[in-house]
Amino acid sequence: MPNLADLPLAELMARAAERRDRTHGTRITWSPKVFIPLTMLCRDRCGYCTFAQPPARLEHPFLDPDTVLALARAGADAGCREALFTLGEAPETRYAAAAEWLASHGYASTVDYLVAMCRLVADEGLLAHANAGALDGHDLARLREVAPSQGMMIESLRPDLECHRGAPDKTPERRLATLEAAGRLAVPFTTGILVGIGETRADRIAAIEAIAASHRRWGHVQEVIVQNFLPKPGTAMHGAPPCPVDDHLDAVALARLLLPEDVSVQAPPNLSDDFGRLLDAGIDDWGGVSPVTADHVNPERPWPDLDRLAEVTEARGFALAPRLTVHPRFVARPDRWIDPALHTAVLRAQDAEGLARDNDRQGLGPVWYSGAPCPPPVLVPAPAPRVRGRIREIVDGVRAGETVGEDEIVALFAARGPEVAAVTQLADELRSAAVGDDVTWVSNRNINYTNVCTFKCRFCGFSKGPLSLNLRGAPYLLSLDDIAERVREAVDLGATEVCLQGGIHPDFDGDYYIDVARAVTAAAPDVHIHGFTALEVTEGARRNGERLDSYLRRLMDAGLRTLPGTAAEILDDEIREVLCSDKITTDEWLDAHRTAHSVGLRSNITIMFGSIERPVHWARHLLRTRALQAETGGFTEFVPLPFVHMASPISLQGRSRRGPTWREVVLMHSVARITYHGLVDNVQASWVKLGFHGVRQLLQAGVNDLGGTLIDENISRAAGAEHGQEATPEGFAELAESVGRRLVQRTTLYGPVDVTASTGSFG
Repeated sequence: MPNLADLPLAELMARAAERRDRTHGTRITWSPKVFIPLTMLCRDRCGYCTFAQPPARLEHPFLDPDTVLALARAGADAGCREALFTLGEAPETRYAAAAEWLASHGYASTVDYLVAMCRLVADEGLLAHANAGALDGHDLARLREVAPSQGMMIESLRPDLECHRGAPDKTPERRLATLEAAGRLAVPFTTGILVGIGETRADRIAAIEAIAASHRRWGHVQEVIVQNFLPKPGTAMHGAPPCPVDDHLDAVALARLLLPEDVSVQAPPNLSDDFGRLLDAGIDDWGGVSPVTADHVNPERPWPDLDRLAEVTEARGFALAPRLTVHPRFVARPDRWIDPALHTAVLRAQDAEGLARDNDRQGLGPVWYSGAPCPPPVLVPAPAPRVRGRIREIVDGVRAGETVGEDEIVALFAARGPEVAAVTQLADELRSAAVGDDVTWVSNRNINYTNVCTFKCRFCGFSKGPLSLNLRGAPYLLSLDDIAERVREAVDLGATEVCLQGGIHPDFDGDYYIDVARAVTAAAPDVHIHGFTALEVTEGARRNGERLDSYLRRLMDAGLRTLPGTAAEILDDEIREVLCSDKITTDEWLDAHRTAHSVGLRSNITIMFGSIERPVHWARHLLRTRALQAETGGFTEFVPLPFVHMASPISLQGRSRRGPTWREVVLMHSVARITYHGLVDNVQASWVKLGFHGVRQLLQAGVNDLGGTLIDENISRAAGAEHGQEATPEGFAELAESVGRRLVQRTTLYGPVDVTASTGSFG
């Protein structure tokens, strides 16, 4: 590292910004929070503070639980994810009023009460951040059970600052002891420095280096706040000059250059008149910003409007992303960093990257999730984006004919803000080049012949094992006559395809599937049988003791024409071990489709996403199927299937996310279009899981196909989806026309259909 003291400010900031860009890219995070000032009593008397008040100025020593709960609910309703508890340090040791209030309410200490309030706000879906000051290991450990992150400002390690003379908790020894104890206890920790309170530049460097050293020992510092001092009326330092802007920028840049790369650097946007310059100095995080409560530590400085925060951030080429109170790298290792009691809460609050779920809420309306009856937020279309960095490089590379690999795909899935528009616009260009502007659909019927299954997939709300495990309805098995009758009904209504899928019944041998195919063919010789997953045909061949290629040929002789791609879930065995440990492996799924293609059966690719996996697993799924398509050319389409969580066993057990966010849904369709370009021409959207409002956006993000009319779709509905069981050609046509496209009916293999030959109508 060069001697930073010798660098002019402009160069220092440039180096800091370059380091931030290299390690954090174009993403700037922030935490949507509700600010809960649990008590403004404090035993410390700091010369700059207006937060701490004497009992005479307060109506009550502490906020009561009802007030805390009301604040939490207001925050949750506004989309907050974090409840920031700020409070004075051990006020009961200085003020009798505090001790008496705590005792009368059944609490031994302020920390006791804080623990209870952290539990209280958890019921509103908020994650607590406990900012309780200098604590010993015992209190830190107690708070760890209820708050996934904690914090305490170092401020300064200079022992003789006038502003700290009345503050016994502000000694360097006590602050550093708390920082070290948090590290030993594996507490994700927020700390920081206060610039302009009488310290020197060398003092700031010493404080930053002490924080860096602690982090290198324990790995626990998630962010360092670099806060500028502003004088306040009524304080001992009311007449002191504010922190010079250049000193603040210098301190931000120093923090960025001296701290380890994985530590975020934060500066409060409300304390700077031109907060965009903080980005120039190297920050990657805005900290907590509240849409509902004031900054009670700096009440004279309102939070910037969230639209303004995004505007300033994006104007400098960055994308804004909400995060949780605990940062993604800690979220990714919950067994080390998060108390088991908080695992489910953190899991439900996060997206696939470990950041906060975004775009779940349209205004203050209902929360969107896959299968929900409400429309998703509008991300597409969007104004022409101006983006830079990695997304710009990838988009330009694809337009120049380059093929994306794992790193590029993961980067595309990380797109935020205007970057999402850049990705969707590229995908739509590729869609137009590959298949034109027609929107296609197939007239079909789903026949789920049984919901009884011997396999124990933890995501499935459709299959039934022992009756005690049933989630929806009773086990059933359709007879061959029942199946044939449903086929005849479908053909009478104009269906050209029947889709056959079901559980793996313990009484089936491999010939059962052949019998089903024969029954369908006998009932409707011209109908296209799209049936039996890779699991079903693999298991059928195994139970018969037969080679898979031979077995598939017998199925073809019975009438099978194409294989659905379901049972793929996520083609990564790390994830399959959790979701479906007794199911076929990644290689077995790929081999089943390779074999199907070799005997003349086409098939499609599916992915079920949004449960426990990460974007890297999505990337591997896309790349493994792309490689097989390059080898065989046997896939007709890609069908993303968003995880519907409501009645899924793994979700009911609190061990999955709440399905994908809408941004993730959009990107899955767009990134797939980019990844498969030149190999798989058709990308389909699941209206059953996403609704027409969602599909309308996806038709402008790389999608060209609507799938089928799906009479009697049961699997998504068993998981909790609330969209209808049947779509109509008229509804499809209206949907296509709404985005300026033409609806065209297709066969299963994307050939033309003579609509005049249809004997019925779904209308």
